[in-house]
Amino acid sequence: MSGKKVLIVYAHQEPKSFNGSMKQVAVEELSKRVHEASMSDLYTMNFEPRATRNDVTGALSNPEVFKYGVEAYEAYKKKALTSDILEEQRKVQEADLVIFQFPLYWFSVPAILKGWMDRVLCQGFALDVPGFYDSGFLKDKLALLSLTTGGTAEMYTKAGVNGDFRYFLWPLQHGTLHFCGFKVLAPQISFGPEVSSEQKRKVMLSSWVQRLKSIWKEEPIHCTRSWYFQG
Repeated sequence: MSGKKVLIVYAHQEPKSFNGSMKQVAVEELSKRVHEASMSDLYTMNFEPRATRNDVTGALSNPEVFKYGVEAYEAYKKKALTSDILEEQRKVQEADLVIFQFPLYWFSVPAILKGWMDRVLCQGFALDVPGFYDSGFLKDKLALLSLTTGGTAEMYTKAGVNGDFRYFLWPLQHGTLHFCGFKVLAPQISFGPEVSSEQKRKVMLSSWVQRLKSIWKEEPIHCTRSWYFQG
């Protein structure tokens, strides 16, 4: 569908990694089919992951006791956040779909991507109270987690040593993305590429490319507890 815009938030240190390959084929495929595919390569950007008072360019609302969430909220309303945050918020605001490409670290995202979420998806921009989950400010956008694991698919089943993969998706998809209003597409999980054969890695890349060809036809998942814990 021409005219669609996609933002890829990419968090891996090595361009030759499997994550790097997933990112590259996504850029190539999406560029054929959408108006614009932009990138936030967090390691190359040397993105600051720490949420500190340095994120506020103006005066603090309460200089005596620093509360990051409060100060970021007030700074957003005054357009007094640092330029790196404002630039990422602009990219998100312009995107119809945000794809997060990363390796799973401790059942979560790498620190640099967690920092992106902490700093960019602030109150006022992504949500408010009230104004979260289905009423979140990003409710007209799609989001998708594309990630790699160190373990095999069998390890991420209910009977496996790590439990069902949907368990670690709960805080990421529901507690972060859905909380901000995103409509969440099913994740693209590449299980154990480092312990897979070259042929299997090619199949993983090919399946990603094929999915991207019809990504705009997909329906979001049902963001309910049953999807994660009873499905």
